[in-house]
Amino acid sequence: MHSSTMRPAMSRRAVLAGLGAMASLAAVTGCGGNSSDPSTTLYTWISNENDRAQWQAFIDAAKEADPEFDLTLDGPSFSDYWTKVKTRMSSRDAPSLLTTQAARAQELDALLTPLEDLAQGAGVDLSQFNDAMIDGMTVDGSVRAIPYDAEPMVLFFNRSLFVDGGIELPGTTYTTDQFLDNAKALTSGDTYGLAISAGLVHLGMAIGVANGGVPVTDGALSLTDPAIVEAMQFGFDLVVEHQVAKAPAAVDSEPAAQQELMNGNVAMYVDGPWMYQAYADALGDDLGVAIVPSESGEARGLIQGSGFGIASNAEDPQAAFASLAAITTPEVIGAVANTRGTFPSILSQEERWSEGKPEDNVAAVTALAHHGAPLITTPTWNEVDSQFSQYATDGFRGNRTAADILGEIQEVVV
Repeated sequence: MHSSTMRPAMSRRAVLAGLGAMASLAAVTGCGGNSSDPSTTLYTWISNENDRAQWQAFIDAAKEADPEFDLTLDGPSFSDYWTKVKTRMSSRDAPSLLTTQAARAQELDALLTPLEDLAQGAGVDLSQFNDAMIDGMTVDGSVRAIPYDAEPMVLFFNRSLFVDGGIELPGTTYTTDQFLDNAKALTSGDTYGLAISAGLVHLGMAIGVANGGVPVTDGALSLTDPAIVEAMQFGFDLVVEHQVAKAPAAVDSEPAAQQELMNGNVAMYVDGPWMYQAYADALGDDLGVAIVPSESGEARGLIQGSGFGIASNAEDPQAAFASLAAITTPEVIGAVANTRGTFPSILSQEERWSEGKPEDNVAAVTALAHHGAPLITTPTWNEVDSQFSQYATDGFRGNRTAADILGEIQEVVV
């Protein structure tokens, strides 16, 4: 697997020196908000006002360094983005900037230009970013996007339910045996030990990776990796055999599971730090965060995240990189981490995210972020995810095993 050690951040002076030259370039190429300039237009997902506010947070933070900076936002909902981006970026008036997830970088390979030479020419050191996320954004040996977050899957839990049950709180060590015992003890009446989503990259996959599993090896699917299969089956068994969670709905299971945690109807749920503030708003001081359980009980995160890239057909890649660099400085990423709750992709900015959060919650998230593996996928990952969502219902009903489901996907999806 890839290295789980975060590379040290470069000096602030070096970053600012590199961006100083780009600031002048940005002024020449229209970073003052000219909506007709592709180099200052970002194509991204905008499902709702929350999405728009997140992108605006990057713009506002960049304006602190350069009041003349601006970006025009363009894009559909998140669910439509992964199909429409391929059409939009091939049009004659295509934006020069686009957003991708590490899990989709392989799929968007043809749309994203390599960034190493552009970064070197602008004096930006890519080694300041989370190592796992850089690995996730690398396609065919070249970095295709600069990550703005590095989000490990974590275990959110309701502190009061644990305390009322006389159960020790999980933290930076947590075994699957402890997790199962706790889930059983916390299941009573209408309250379940945990909520489960039917998506591919949730509890089962997170536990599988924590146990050393690898869903993709050398660019090819390895869904039948024993650690992945066993963890997925463990997730099915939590519903079918142990009855510590309700079977998730076939459609839109994630929002329903999230709401169950926020309503206090379940004690635990595996999700990403991007949901931290929403859960904190709902649960207040009762919100706890622990590592994803594993056989060893040691922290090993499944790290996901997103970043900004430059279109492979951009007319002026240098100008586009000036815009990209302006929204990915340490100061900007730290500001967004502080105000929007995204876990930063730069080590030096983690304290901004940590401000105001309980020490044990911070310790769990950072342990997973510092010791984790990126979610590297394949160009057909969207089909893999769709197939699993289609078949997962049978797994949660006990009609099919994880080995059957993952084996079939492995054979069918090329």
